[in-house]
Amino acid sequence: MSTSLARPGLISLAAGFTDNPTLPVDEVRGLLDELLSDRLAGEQALQYGSTQGLPALIELTAARIEHLEQKSGNSNAEKKRFAGRLVITHGSQQLLYLVTEVLCDAGDIVLVEDPTYFVYLGIVQSHGLHCRGLRLEPDGIDLASLDRTLTNLRKTGVLPRLKLLYVVTYHQNPTGTTTAFTKKRAALDMLRYYEKWAGHPIYFFEDAAYRELGFEEETEPSVLQLIEAAERIIYAGTYSKPFATGVRVGYGLLPESVREAVIRVKGNHDFGTANFLQHLLARAISSGVYDVHLKSLRRRYAEKANCMISAIRSSFSEVVEWRKPNGGMYMWVSLPRKIKTGLRSSFFARALEHDVLYVPGQICYATDPGRPRPNHEMRLSYGNATPNEIKEGIARLGRVIGEYLC
Repeated sequence: MSTSLARPGLISLAAGFTDNPTLPVDEVRGLLDELLSDRLAGEQALQYGSTQGLPALIELTAARIEHLEQKSGNSNAEKKRFAGRLVITHGSQQLLYLVTEVLCDAGDIVLVEDPTYFVYLGIVQSHGLHCRGLRLEPDGIDLASLDRTLTNLRKTGVLPRLKLLYVVTYHQNPTGTTTAFTKKRAALDMLRYYEKWAGHPIYFFEDAAYRELGFEEETEPSVLQLIEAAERIIYAGTYSKPFATGVRVGYGLLPESVREAVIRVKGNHDFGTANFLQHLLARAISSGVYDVHLKSLRRRYAEKANCMISAIRSSFSEVVEWRKPNGGMYMWVSLPRKIKTGLRSSFFARALEHDVLYVPGQICYATDPGRPRPNHEMRLSYGNATPNEIKEGIARLGRVIGEYLC
């Protein structure tokens, strides 16, 4: 992000900034005028709130989750049940940190997708944790890989150090993969089976940050449908990516024991998520502004994804593999294995010389003693770049790839 901001002329296909022209500037101005025109409402918004979150936003969030769940076939979804488990956070990022801090001690183990959201790997590293990567298939984690990993942890006597499985389940950052519900169910069943050897709960942590950013409305059920396993399920969502990334508000649905601990730690962090931003979001949702904006954003990202696909087809060699996204903001590209794309590679340096930036795929893989980190992939973002920048950026990358294929 800092490189993108510091180098005018650089085309960044790396940072996960959202699309500038679609940011709801006028809508937010209207909402704030309305909020601050009411003296009492303005005073409430500008005062401290509670650590767990603004009650009105918790209710609205519970209703949104209920709606998403019912659309995906969860007839047991109830707003009341969801509201009692919610906590509002400074983006979903804070929730990832808080949950990891509450559940894990240095030396513990977490399971992650291979590849996964690389910023979460930074949280893992900062807590002194160890990762095991699970092979990722087009419909989510490889269940055979999960079973082998759990069996190995049991045989080597370290299963008691395993605390959670972390998965980004909708339009995954970085690959765009959406996890099938059947895999979520099977993975959770497997974790519960191995708990008898772990001696404690092993949590299924579903990061649904991109759930609302499918190009078509999302119908894949979340793990919340498995109400019989609610005490093992942690669910993270956000309003930052679907509304405005400058409004750093996310949320989590947690088992009660975990929620209580998270709220205590969160109170030590910040006394609660910015109350003013929560009031703004509550008005955006209740007024319908949020949903109108979301529809526009989905269309915009679908158009930009198609723009990137067209550019890749024109500029990349046929030996380059890529995945067509169905939502989110990212594309995953694999080069021939002989071409190293990591931060210290000559390819990365050459791309910068051509004034184009990408995220090296290598940093999206956890350090796992069971395998070397792949070093021939890239994550490309169409979130912030304009269509012309996407076309030119892909053309520049294509020229660099051509140099290395000669």
